[in-house]
Formats: sequence, structure tokens, C-alpha cells
Amino acid sequence: MGPRILVVYYSATGNVARLATAIAGGAADGGAEVRTRRVAETAPTEAVAGNPQWQEYLSRADLDDIAILEDIEWADGLAIGSPTRFGGPASQLKAFLDTTGGLWMKGALADKVCTAFTSASTAHGGLESTVLAINNHCYHWGSLIMPLGYPDGHVLKVSGNPYGSSFVSQSGSAPGQDALSAAYAQGIRLATIVGDIVRGRGKEEHE
Repeated sequence: MGPRILVVYYSATGNVARLATAIAGGAADGGAEVRTRRVAETAPTEAVAGNPQWQEYLSRADLDDIAILEDIEWADGLAIGSPTRFGGPASQLKAFLDTTGGLWMKGALADKVCTAFTSASTAHGGLESTVLAINNHCYHWGSLIMPLGYPDGHVLKVSGNPYGSSFVSQSGSAPGQDALSAAYAQGIRLATIVGDIVRGRGKEEHE
């Protein structure tokens, strides 16, 4: 059985969800058992109704299941995603992550491998700071932070963001192949590193 990867995210219009799907695909192709989960929407109904893309996304019948704490405890590694909100993650994601105190207290989150991803509407709207802010939870959990880095020439030349896969949505555009390829590479890298750690732990237990 391969390493267990949770891709957990918040998405308002579907862009972060598309990145999540690409990361999950990369992790699965990297040999991992993958769960893809979204956090619950908590925005007021009138706010959602005021944005046609937001309303359309939440009306879809194929949305991922809602994340629960058991998903985090189950995972050996996590990819955590959110759109940028004023340079940080959306409150919906943070609210879910803030419920992990019980798992933290019993040490259930220590040594998990975490990586983050995001989307924004402007190129300088806080992509890197959002990834770093998501990682703050992981630092406190005692988890290991895995950046995207530059695993291949595509990320270096096209995406250019070593913090985590990201996408700039101009005029409501959806992630194209460049952004999805970077996310896919992040998923493969996460599965590979988590797999190495899990196998190493298993070897130590049998020595």
C-alpha cells in the first residue's frame, strides 16, 4: 500500500479545486492513496449569490466531499490549498484548520509532510504570502514543509513559483495547462517524498 495523501482545499469559483484535482492526480500517479476533500462553505448566501461564478460552482453536483478531522489524521502527507484573500488563506480554510487543536495536542500531526497551493486574481496579489500563511499551521503541528521547488524545467521557466503551485486568474479565467502541470508535479513530488519517509519508518520498525 502506498503513502496516504490528503488534498484539502477551499475553492469559491472552482480554480483552486482544479489545482487540487491536478495535485491529486500527480500524487496518485506517484503511487499514493489519495483523498481529495473540500472544506465547508461558510459565506453568507447573499455574498455567494452576488457572484455568478461562485454560485455556479457551489451548485455543481460533482463537488468533492467535505473534509473532516479524520481525513487529516488518516493522511501521511497533506496538500493544502486556498484562494488568496488579502494576502492570506480564505477564512473557510483557516476555520477548518483551526479545529485541529485536539489532534495537535495528542501529537497526531507531528512529522506529516505538508505542501500548499493557491490562486489569485492578480500576479502580485499575495500568492507567496498565502502559501507561507497556510504553512504556519503546519509549523505549529510539527509537520515537515515541502515546497514545490523547481522539480522540472516547466516549473522553473513557466510557473516560476517555488513556494507552491499557483494560478493567476485574469478576468475569471480557469487554470490552463501550465498551472495544472505545475500542480501535477507538486503532487508527484509529495507522493515521492512521503513514500520515502513512510518506507523508512517501516524499515526502522523491523530492524
